[in-house]
Amino acid sequence: MRQLDRRAFLATGVAAATALAAPARAQSLPDTVQMEDPIGTGVMRNTASFRTIDWRDHFDSLRKGAILVDIDSRALHMWEESGTYHLYPSSVPQSDDMTRKGRTRVVRKVEGPTWRPTPNMRRRNPEWPAVVPPGPDNPLGTHALYLGWTYYRIHGTHDTRKIGRRSSSGCIGLYNAHIARVFAMSDVGTQVLLI
Repeated sequence: MRQLDRRAFLATGVAAATALAAPARAQSLPDTVQMEDPIGTGVMRNTASFRTIDWRDHFDSLRKGAILVDIDSRALHMWEESGTYHLYPSSVPQSDDMTRKGRTRVVRKVEGPTWRPTPNMRRRNPEWPAVVPPGPDNPLGTHALYLGWTYYRIHGTHDTRKIGRRSSSGCIGLYNAHIARVFAMSDVGTQVLLI
């Protein structure tokens, strides 16, 4: 009798779990969100771990809209001033000491941002360039929302592997397609809360 190796065992378990979960995926729960395909893979992802939340638990009003970033669930929640709700997976800071929490606002919007590493980044990585112009090598992606805190941004990324992970030096990252939407829906003055 052939002994199962670890890969075969895992593949069998994943196939069985997928078959059993298929009927459950077809159901739509009111407090979960079906995410669209952000990078053109043709695969829809159900992010059932991302729960919709009520803006009134975090903001007094939706004047100029509101953005809430939940570091633990790695999700960006956005409400337009009209109350329309959006939910996006995000990257978050690598460690707690790089994480800033609290309230701020969008103070500037830049399409095609130029990236300049912070002094701390340059100390840790002296080989990094002082400036990276807009383009596919720019860590800020295609759009950036500058926050009221020095060096902190909500921005895109060309490295899609970072989304859903603790991978930044303090900023919040989104797929470029998602930051383009958040950028279009945001104004200077949009309130931002990181929890």
